[in-house]
Amino acid sequence: MTVIVRDLRPEVRADAEGFSRTRRLALPYMLSTPESVVHTLTHAHPDAHFGQLVAEEDGEVIGTAQISVAHDSPEPGQGSANIYVRPDRTHRGAGSLLLRTAEERLAGLGVRKLFAWVLDEPDNVAFAERHGFRASRSAYFLRLDLAGGTLPPREDPPAGVELRTAADLADDPRPLFELDAETVSDEPSDIEAEFTDYEAWLEENWKHPLLSRDLTTVAVVDGRPAAFSVAHTDGTRYGTAMTGTARAFRGRGLAKLAKNDSLHRARAAGYTEAFTGNDTGNEPMIAINKWFGYEICAKEVRYVRELG
Repeated sequence: MTVIVRDLRPEVRADAEGFSRTRRLALPYMLSTPESVVHTLTHAHPDAHFGQLVAEEDGEVIGTAQISVAHDSPEPGQGSANIYVRPDRTHRGAGSLLLRTAEERLAGLGVRKLFAWVLDEPDNVAFAERHGFRASRSAYFLRLDLAGGTLPPREDPPAGVELRTAADLADDPRPLFELDAETVSDEPSDIEAEFTDYEAWLEENWKHPLLSRDLTTVAVVDGRPAAFSVAHTDGTRYGTAMTGTARAFRGRGLAKLAKNDSLHRARAAGYTEAFTGNDTGNEPMIAINKWFGYEICAKEVRYVRELG
């Protein structure tokens, strides 16, 4: 049986379904739907040169790769290639073929430093190291049993603070963009990111099919979004895409307040499990998530190698 690698065809439903299914089998802690796969591909910033590759065997998608140039980083020449193969279709050459194709394409776009997230499991780590990657930072996936667990009780916001949803702010989401840009720039990462393009943010994030505006909670102070917990859902599962606070309002417990409200909304809406992720060095946020009842369910390591 021959494995081939090609670009995902966004107009072909079976491609998006196969891509999403593979990602969910290989990485069950992250949300994915065929609609989100297509949206991410068709709404990415052109300077990212974002691509989605599939490894196909006898007409079946068995592996995927997401590749991009870090166009929003102040350091040029960086890119990423995240590769996942179905656990029941490994050792067929799909991962190596996806990686080689990704490296060739990104090198042609000027990428000299390549980053890749790899599950911290023996076969995955061995694959990365065999291909010349070295370990960098790491992150945890965490899971919360919304159905069987016990959430902390809801608290009334302090004076001057109002809890609202992203849906309430839909008429003018620019303040949410500004809050997102500030919190992302402070998040630990190998690749620094700077959100400066509001229109691109609207297309990529605000209109993302996984975003639940009704479950995203925003703590507003004097009319200004000060903290938020961004909720994604895939129809059956809930995930926190980002939780953060503007620098001027930190130390007041607003992020915890917003996330607790969002989790209660999610449980009331019928979601039974919640997922999130934290950099392994982000002890304050890990402690907050454990306070909510999250448990670490997997670890991912970011690997890096020089190209050319």
